[in-house]
This record gives sequence, structure tokens and C-alpha cells, in this order.
Amino acid sequence: MTALPTLTSLTNKKTIEDKIYAKVTWRLIPFLCLCYLCAYLDRVNVGFAKLQMLNDLQWSETVYGLGAGIFFAGYVLVEVPSNILLQRVGAKRWIARIMVSWSLLSAATAFVTTPTMFYVVRFLLGVAEAGFLPGIILYLTYWYPASRRAKITALFYCAIPLSGVIGGPLSGWILSAFAGASGLQGWQWLFILEATPSLLVGIAVLFILDDGIRQARWLTPTEKNILERNIQNETNHKLHHSITQALKDSRIWLLGLIYFSIAMGVYVFSFWLPTLIKDAGVKDVLNIGLLVAIPYFAGMVSMVFWARHSDKHQERRWHLAAAMVVGATGLSLSTLAANGIWMVLMALTFASMGIQAMAPIFWSMPTALLGGSAAAVGIALITSIGNIGGFTSTYLVGWIKDSTQSTNIGLYLVAGILVAGSIVTLVAVPAKLVNK
Repeated sequence: MTALPTLTSLTNKKTIEDKIYAKVTWRLIPFLCLCYLCAYLDRVNVGFAKLQMLNDLQWSETVYGLGAGIFFAGYVLVEVPSNILLQRVGAKRWIARIMVSWSLLSAATAFVTTPTMFYVVRFLLGVAEAGFLPGIILYLTYWYPASRRAKITALFYCAIPLSGVIGGPLSGWILSAFAGASGLQGWQWLFILEATPSLLVGIAVLFILDDGIRQARWLTPTEKNILERNIQNETNHKLHHSITQALKDSRIWLLGLIYFSIAMGVYVFSFWLPTLIKDAGVKDVLNIGLLVAIPYFAGMVSMVFWARHSDKHQERRWHLAAAMVVGATGLSLSTLAANGIWMVLMALTFASMGIQAMAPIFWSMPTALLGGSAAAVGIALITSIGNIGGFTSTYLVGWIKDSTQSTNIGLYLVAGILVAGSIVTLVAVPAKLVNK
């Protein structure tokens, strides 16, 4: 008869595994976080460029909203095939390709002169970047089981608020310090200078990342076996089916609907935060950049805390729903601009604490459910649906601001959709599917 494992042996096993996962985390997460920081900075620095370029080029808020949002149209069109290709050709080659191509297109934005040129470059930027985020989410499933993934995803997602903490003051400084240098405006230098890190990091991906556990020369054979066993044990309980079946899976579409509402909140916050602070009475672009860092820093702390709490209790739905409600409340309160910049900044900080916490917890749900080709297609499809929300929210807020001279109605609309998404999460997602 096989002896039952003792409490001591189980504790020792967990200690050994914790050390191995700590080794993996230190090797992968800081670099992946840097990659996503570059990606997010290149994606949303148009929100800072807007502070100058709309006046220089005589564009409306609607032009900006459509240009910022049309990025997602390109992203959605090729996201699913991009994730399939990542699985087939290997993570490091595909991620490197994505980063190099988007860096060149982001820099090209500095030379747009008409709305059409702006739309085309933004659309192509979306095409170039498509597959990056779902690809990284898929890549993390190669290394970590679902029970550890909310915290790890949160550490990776720290790149978003970190891009605000670093990118806000940096963008404000570039707009102020480089205005008129070599005949270019500050917003043009913003696109050029902030694209450079993506190019360099994209090349570095080829030398730093490994396609999977088996290819990692920095792991011992024993460590590889332990990691692969944990992934295999989890994989045996996941859904494995064809691409066609994945597209027909109602659960994937349900999760996509929830992510649609999350993306609306995330991208309205990201693309319009500098404008909201400017509208509250702050005119100097350097000061706007410094103030932007405050909500993002609070969001980064909240994101890690929320994800750790979710992992500790192995619960996803209530954590996600609560974060969505907090984000909605903060966005609604931020409309009280008449009460001054500090009231608005407090509201935006509260919004950031909920908004930044949403995505890491959300991504623990589909990755716990899906495996194999279903994961590659499902994650990409969910992200595609969410990015439609990104396009919808950024365009609508721009159009509403042109029509009403205020962003308030747009913010209320997005807040309402976040609350609706929280209700769908609690009512329609069975706890047994995601609480793992």
C-alpha cells in the first residue's frame, strides 16, 4: 500500500516549488513587463500628443477619438491568426516581430499631417501590435498553473500603470523641452523618442526569451520536470478542442462580452486621462504629466494587492465585479470638475485603483478554462471582442465632447457599462468554471 504523504513532505514540496516559480518569475516577468510597458507607452502616448497636435493640425476631438480608436480595428482583424502563428512559430520570434514593426509605425505617427494619414498609421499600428497581449497571456500559461496566474498576470500588467508613472512625467517633459527642436514640434518628438525603446527591446527578445520550459537552459532538468508536471496536470482538466469548436463555445463569447466592458473602462482612462486633468484646470503639459503619475501609481499598488487577494482565496468573480464597480464610481465622480483639480484627481485615482485591477483577475478565468488550440484562439478572440470596446469608447467620448463640449456623458456611459459588466460576471459566469 502506498504511504500517504505527510504534512512535512507536502510542506517541503510546496517550498521547493515556490523557489522554482520564484526563479522563473525573476527571469521572465521583469522583461515581459518591460516589453508591455513599451507597447502600452507607444499605444497611448497619443493621449499626450493630443494636447499639442490637435491645435497644430487643426483637428477636432472626433478626429482624435476616431484615430485613437481605429487602432483597435486593425488589432481585431488579425489578432486570432496572430496568436495561432505565435503558437506555431515560437513566442520569441513572433513577439520580436511584433515589437519591431510597431516601433517603426509608432515613430511614423510623428509625420502625419492629415486625418487620413493619422487613421492609416493608427490602423497599421493596431495590425502590427495585434497578438502581443493575448500572446503574452498564452505564453504565461506555458509556465504557470492557474492557481498562481492572477498574481503573475498582475505583475505583468503592472506595466500599464507603470507606463503612466514613468510615461506621464516623461511625455510631459518631452512635449515641453523638445518643442521646436530641429524644426519638429514637441508631439512629433514624443512619438519618435518613445518608439526607440520598443525597437531595442524587440531585438533583445530574440536573446532573452525562451519558447517554453524545455528550451530554458537556465533551469535544471529537475526544475523542468516539476514545472512541466504541474502544467500537464492542469492541462488534463482543461478544454481541448478544434479552432472551430473554440469559436462556437458560448463561454468564450460570454467572457469576451465581459472583457468588452473592461476594455471600455481601461482605454477611456488611458486615452483621456491627460485631457481630463487639463479640463480640470491644469494647462502646463509638464504638470499634467506629473499629475498623471498619481492615479497610475495608486492603480499599480491596487492591482497587485487585488490579485494577491484573489489568488489567496481562489475566487475570481466577486473580485472582478468589485473592481469594475470601483472603476465605474471613480469615473463618475471625476465629472465633478467644478470642484477643482484635487477633487478630480482623487476621483481619477479611485477609478484607477479599480480599473487597473480588472484585467489581471479577468485573465485568470479564461486561462483556467482553456487549453491547447482552444487557449490560443479563445484568448485572441476574447481580446478582439474587448478591443472593439476600446474603439467604441475612445471614439464615442471624442464625438460626445465635440457635441456637448464635455466628456461627462461619455464617462457616465462607460461607468454604466462597467456596472453592467460586473452584473453579467456575477450572474452568468458559473463559479465552478473560474474559481480554481
